[in-house]
Amino acid sequence: MKAAIYHIFFLFITTIFSQLLNAAPGDQRFRLVDDGVLIFPDQRFSPGIRTVKVQVVTDRILRVIASPQEIVAGNNLVVTLAIPAGKFNTSVTDSSITIKTAGISATANLFSGAVYFSDASGRTLFEERKSGGRNITPVIWEGQSLYRLQQSFELAGDDAIYGLGQHQEDAFNYRGQQVILFQNNTEVAVPFILSSKNYGVLWDNGSYSKVGDTRSFLPLSSLQLFDRNNNAGWLTAIYRNDKNKQQEIAFEKAESVIDYAYLGDTKMKLPADFAIQKGSVTWEGAIAGPRTGEYKLRFTYAGYLKVWIDGKLLFDKWRQAWNPGAGVINLPMEKDKKKNIKIEWIPDGGESYLTANWLPPADPGWENAFSFDSEAGRQIDYYVVAGNNMDEVISGYRELTGKAQIVPKWAMGFWQSRERYKTQAELLNTAAEFRKRKIPLDNIVLDWSYWKQDDWGSQDFDSTRFPNPTAMIDQLHKDYKMQLMISVWPKFYEGIEAYKKFDANGWLYKRNIADRQRDWIAQGYTSTFYDAFNENARKGFWDLIHYKLYVRGIDAWWMDASEPDILSNVSPQKRKEQMTPNAFGTAAESLNMYPLQNAKGIYEGQRSVDPNKRVFLLTRSGFAGSQRYAATIWSGDIASRWEDMKSQISAGLNFSMSGLPYWTMDIGGFSVEPRFEKPNDADLAEWRELMTRWYQFGAFVPLFRSHGQFPFREIYNIAPEEHPAYKSMLYYNKLRYRLMPYIYTLAGNAYHHNATIMRGLVMDFGKDPVVKNIGDQFMFGPSLLINPVYTYQQTQRKLYLPAGVDWYDLYTGGHFAGGQTIAAESPYGVIPVYVKAGSIIPTGPEIEYTAQRSADPLIVYVYAGSNGSFDLYEDEGLNYNYEKGAFSGIRFEYNDAARTLTIGDRKGSFSGMLQSRTLYIQLVKPGKPSGMDFKPSGRKVLYRGKKLVVDLEASR
Repeated sequence: MKAAIYHIFFLFITTIFSQLLNAAPGDQRFRLVDDGVLIFPDQRFSPGIRTVKVQVVTDRILRVIASPQEIVAGNNLVVTLAIPAGKFNTSVTDSSITIKTAGISATANLFSGAVYFSDASGRTLFEERKSGGRNITPVIWEGQSLYRLQQSFELAGDDAIYGLGQHQEDAFNYRGQQVILFQNNTEVAVPFILSSKNYGVLWDNGSYSKVGDTRSFLPLSSLQLFDRNNNAGWLTAIYRNDKNKQQEIAFEKAESVIDYAYLGDTKMKLPADFAIQKGSVTWEGAIAGPRTGEYKLRFTYAGYLKVWIDGKLLFDKWRQAWNPGAGVINLPMEKDKKKNIKIEWIPDGGESYLTANWLPPADPGWENAFSFDSEAGRQIDYYVVAGNNMDEVISGYRELTGKAQIVPKWAMGFWQSRERYKTQAELLNTAAEFRKRKIPLDNIVLDWSYWKQDDWGSQDFDSTRFPNPTAMIDQLHKDYKMQLMISVWPKFYEGIEAYKKFDANGWLYKRNIADRQRDWIAQGYTSTFYDAFNENARKGFWDLIHYKLYVRGIDAWWMDASEPDILSNVSPQKRKEQMTPNAFGTAAESLNMYPLQNAKGIYEGQRSVDPNKRVFLLTRSGFAGSQRYAATIWSGDIASRWEDMKSQISAGLNFSMSGLPYWTMDIGGFSVEPRFEKPNDADLAEWRELMTRWYQFGAFVPLFRSHGQFPFREIYNIAPEEHPAYKSMLYYNKLRYRLMPYIYTLAGNAYHHNATIMRGLVMDFGKDPVVKNIGDQFMFGPSLLINPVYTYQQTQRKLYLPAGVDWYDLYTGGHFAGGQTIAAESPYGVIPVYVKAGSIIPTGPEIEYTAQRSADPLIVYVYAGSNGSFDLYEDEGLNYNYEKGAFSGIRFEYNDAARTLTIGDRKGSFSGMLQSRTLYIQLVKPGKPSGMDFKPSGRKVLYRGKKLVVDLEASR
């Protein structure tokens, strides 16, 4: 009987598939169009998807759209490329259609519409999951019919994933991890992934999204819980009303949920008899899970949080309450086997945050899945970019979203800032002290609250503290040769004149006003932000800062709170309410794109009134495409702790590998633990070492800037002149300026060749499998391997020298073979830096600011062991003439076998270009070590723009 039933079922399924397979090509399953193919999936295999389009963008970029209806136009905020009908070939089988270009191909299943992608050689890159890989679910947002969009991909077993903006959980390879795309202070959402298989995916959606392992984290209560007496079902919660008196327990409770996620939660949910202002809570017991594998324990926190598993401290974090952080413990567990857990929380005052959630191992069959899950949109819409290497993939991303403008040359120098210079005299005295001490500096920053207390948004200086801002800026320019960057928020206090004008024009978000929400200044003021999606509002905001600030001589813009942080620590739902209505449509769709539009308004505004002065924007948040608006993003109000310094390495790398080349951080961290504000001798010693190590790291990221809360961050305020901290920070500041010919070339290459400045090792050494998960080392440009020291009192740094090339110690010239892990000496004042064999590094004279003198003479260091080349880039440094061809390039080529350096004919020209210069060429080779000491030695030549071949082994 069973056999008969199985036979009938088999015949039924065979008949269905036979009918489908034998369907004629003209049976409406697909239609070729000028730029690709439209596929009309069978609803039995792709429910809810009526149309799938595979569109050819270029010979290495394809676009996939999946729609529940007809294909609709994109939002046009992110992708700026005018997409022509590219060249492609097609081939059809009974079940699939393949589109092939010179650099990429896509094969779509004609029944389900699922697509898989291959490179030019036919090697599979990745594919949409065949079963359950695509879901479009109707939703309603703000009265409009939209869709929740979910797309899952299947990755190769050895694939690794990077990018997605900037996040603080100290994860580098995002495979198997979950990333939330929601703009927040310290979190930057960029929906672009970069694969170690040399492809990228740009997910064209601006809504709140989960990426990677997109399953919802579960409450702690859904784990197997045991209290400290082994009772099942809960943990033991121990409340103390004085954190300093651990023996005095106020009360104990059985608890199985820890959930104080957003503003107001602790007031509503914590026991009324708990003294949160000065108390602590400890949860003790054990956890167990339903199957063997890697679990994820995710915490958000403010205050101090420590987590022990089986007695081992695995999580030790701190954040101020106004800016909570997050972190994940990846925890291997065996089925039903208990692990002891202890969670200790010391809240930060009366309003604090803590959540504890978890994820089990991936379900069977989903181990290689990688997904996007966006809560609002009109259709699935993503771009696939293929390349021969990661740089080509990033180049394709910028082809889609815009080139990265070259920053003004001064921006590659050092910036000094603090929170904050309160008076005109304080700022000018700081500038004078830097010049007096001959500490190199190009840019000084005036942070928020230069206005009167009740006048936020006016962009007017408080005349009692800044009596003559125009003269102040003029003095900075003329006497101190410094630029001034100023903080501008998209924020307006209710009732000021600017607010009234914007309100009358309908340019403001009004929900925060209706809520009567006060900010943190004095007694608190009601405020809101302008609608950056409104073209007229953007122009109005530019006009305001133009006539109030730019005409005074302002050089650059610090665009704070650009998430928009209308009210900190609110839920995504509350943020959407605060951004409703907006000119884009629904806040749900546009949630993450505010910083892109905010930057656009200022970039286009400045170029409209001063078209040849380079715009420079420093913004706390960004999105895909921000690079085209001259935006540099910094990592927000991070904490001043060692673990926060370490997490900036992977955060900066993933941001850079998201396609945006300019990133920076507050050297030393922004938020300071109370113990460092009034330190004892031990805490002062740790503070100075932390600042020193962070400064060493900061000298080798794209933008080099110091900023933070008290204690003051100027070198001379951190330590006295004879202290090793002072000496080290001054050394790396001067080293940065010596390297300016190399560094500014990196900036030029970011525009002209779509290059990346801060580089994960996998970008340059992708054939070495060891580097895929190394997120605490990086390449600064093509030549310098940077290895930050991020542990207190550490004097040796374990690091990996990538295989396939030899390496040299920057300071001694010591030679090392690649493919090995070493324990590098890293005394207090030194960060280990290694130079790749074959590198050519031009260095300039000692200077105090970038425009002080031309790079003459050049001391050029050549590192033997491999052939190499370097194209020295130069232009006028401050304007956009490079867009018109006003720049020069000098190619250096090293032949290792012949030991010759060929300096090619200079290509191009610009106003003020050196016609001739002296070069000292130093060959660094095994057996003859020499460090980068900047002594004018080696082969001396006079270069007049014509080709020279220099024999580096010839007698001198």
